[in-house]
Amino acid sequence: MGVIGQPVPRVEDRALLTGEACFAGDLGHALDVHFVRAGVAHGRLRRVEVGDARRSPGVVAVLTAADVGDLRGTTPLVVPADLVRPLMAADLVRFPGEIVAVVVADDAARAADAAELVEVDIEPLPVVADAVAARQPGAPLLFPSYGTNEVLCEGSDPDAVQASVAVFDAADVVVELDMVNQRIAAAPLETNAVHARPTAAGVEVHLSTQAPHALRDAIALLCDLDPTAVRVIARWVGGAFGAKSMPDVEYVLVAKVALALGRPVRWRQSRSESMLGVHGRDQRQHVRVAADADGTLRAIHADLVADNGAYPGMNHLLAGFTAKMLAGPYGFAHATSSVRSVATNSAPVLGYRGAGRPEATSLVERVVDAAAGALHLDPVELRRRNLLGVDAFPYTTPTGAVYDTGDYAKALDLALAHACYDQRREEQAARRVAGERLQLGIGLSTYVEVTAGAGPTEFADVEVHEDATATVRVGTFGFGQGHRTTYAQIAADGLGLPFEVIGVIDGDTELVERGFGTFGSRSMQVGGSSVHAACGLLVERARALAAELFEASPSDVVLDAGGFIVAGVPTQRLSWGDVARHQRTVEDTGARGGLFAQIDWERPSSTYPFGAHVAVVELDTGTGQVTLVEHVAVDDCGTLLNPMLVDGQVHGGIAQGAAQALYEELVRDPQGNVCNGTLAEYAFVSAAELPSFTRVECVTPTPVNPLGVKGIGESGTIGATAAVHNAVVDALAPYGVRHLDMPCTPERVWRAMHGEHPEVRVLRR
Repeated sequence: MGVIGQPVPRVEDRALLTGEACFAGDLGHALDVHFVRAGVAHGRLRRVEVGDARRSPGVVAVLTAADVGDLRGTTPLVVPADLVRPLMAADLVRFPGEIVAVVVADDAARAADAAELVEVDIEPLPVVADAVAARQPGAPLLFPSYGTNEVLCEGSDPDAVQASVAVFDAADVVVELDMVNQRIAAAPLETNAVHARPTAAGVEVHLSTQAPHALRDAIALLCDLDPTAVRVIARWVGGAFGAKSMPDVEYVLVAKVALALGRPVRWRQSRSESMLGVHGRDQRQHVRVAADADGTLRAIHADLVADNGAYPGMNHLLAGFTAKMLAGPYGFAHATSSVRSVATNSAPVLGYRGAGRPEATSLVERVVDAAAGALHLDPVELRRRNLLGVDAFPYTTPTGAVYDTGDYAKALDLALAHACYDQRREEQAARRVAGERLQLGIGLSTYVEVTAGAGPTEFADVEVHEDATATVRVGTFGFGQGHRTTYAQIAADGLGLPFEVIGVIDGDTELVERGFGTFGSRSMQVGGSSVHAACGLLVERARALAAELFEASPSDVVLDAGGFIVAGVPTQRLSWGDVARHQRTVEDTGARGGLFAQIDWERPSSTYPFGAHVAVVELDTGTGQVTLVEHVAVDDCGTLLNPMLVDGQVHGGIAQGAAQALYEELVRDPQGNVCNGTLAEYAFVSAAELPSFTRVECVTPTPVNPLGVKGIGESGTIGATAAVHNAVVDALAPYGVRHLDMPCTPERVWRAMHGEHPEVRVLRR
């Protein structure tokens, strides 16, 4: 039996469980960095006095913007230079926590003590910490030379918008609502960390990242080094959820300091720094749906306002994903949008698990539920009438997304059956009639998402050694997903070798030539396909070498049970080790010898995983407390390479999605300060707040890649957020509530029960 599709235990776990795994923050023998950060959201930096700090015990250096010199930053978008986040503030401070000085000392405590002695004089400027307020005439400008806080704007084709308007004007029913997809903290278990040491060529940097090669290139660019002079190593990373996919200014600054001082330097982010500066989501949404009286959904339009924080970039890209996925799994003839990205006096927003797609599913599934209420249809029935059929694929949506494969009705049916939907509805009705204190809410989510939307190629190198072991080098990087396990499974299957003899190397730019990294649920479909393709190339090369030894035609040589034979002559066999040794005797002199093959496999297109979730909650009508009591998830990611790892990805995603729906929100005051920036105040979910999840398999392979796989790392988050949110609103239906913004906290729910809730506007003709 092959290892593909088997629940092989993770090879990563032993090192993690025994403490052998060494994280970037564990590395010692270095000076410690402490960043002095602005305590106001907006102001003119008049003076940074560092004399006392420099004289503090153990201090090696204290640097300001003038000492650093070149303050260039990077952004994923092409924007005017004055909108790019600098490495540290030189003239203006634009958000609480922006770096104004760097203290370097012989230990972390002394660095922190010295930082307290840095005197920072900031002239306060008017603050705008809300994206809606930032768009108003007369709002304080973060970039006066730019003239507006709407830093990036785009929208659907005008002809498409005009056609959509005509549909809305003629529709039997139009449902309209405003939504908030709130700002939340990424809060990975391991906060950011970096350890940089000068080398003869340049600098070696150990750090916590999702994309080592991208970080190498950014550090090289901003430190004026050739990329070959920078080695980036990410051995172990304790979670990221998208928030470690971009070059952090702290990483670059630490590398610069190490080069300037000629000594190893490290920085370990505190939990408070992480909570105050590593944020996701934050999108305002105005959405409308047009429907016929029979329940046919005709058009959807969304006006999206993305809060970018102080510097534009990532959140604009994420809002673009939201706009792209606006049609969801439904047969909308029209799907249009506008996207406005706004600068505010808050920390820049990064990608967070799902990165624009949970925002899309949340708004689509909420407004579809609201439309079901307006049409007096069960939410299941409205979905059934509008889901795309299996014969529709490949399907091009009105937004231009090309869905590869799907069986949306099957996923919904499976979820409903395992959730005992009809029986749950009967129980809900009985509780309502009896007036019980604990009332049920049942929420649905049928979704489709896009994966591998960025990073069209990935590098893989597969080599078989003379002892018949193999090494896989791949340009993605696993930070909890189990990549080293799954890539070994793919290589074992492709080479016919035992799983146990396959080693996987990632996360080191010296040992892996190139790579895009891990984000957007791309690794198995792009990186895995690259490993698969490299194995195929290697088998062909080995077949030709074996043919020389057999004195046979390569076409007659076959790979059989981990070795090579001539077809019809099973008694003569060459092992992979035999072929590797033969390669050594015949290879040309060159930079690298050995039996290997490498490739940069290019995906033809993105893939579109889909699924259906059913969430059941209990509402305590006396307190407003909501408890998730059951969650059924059907997430179709195509071929299952390792079902156990898929389980883990889905479970983690559901937990984070439910947490956003029920608990999590970073609250800011009018001056831009985060009011709940510690785990003592931020409602962080634990196992105690969650039930056991039910994951139901549904497998629809894709033709887009040779493995038939789609992404799974973010699907749980995408399906769960909307399902749990819908369940809460469903529980509140007897109180006349048709919508409630997340998070559905006890106070917000209790207030909704007593009349304080957003309006759902319904127009009938």
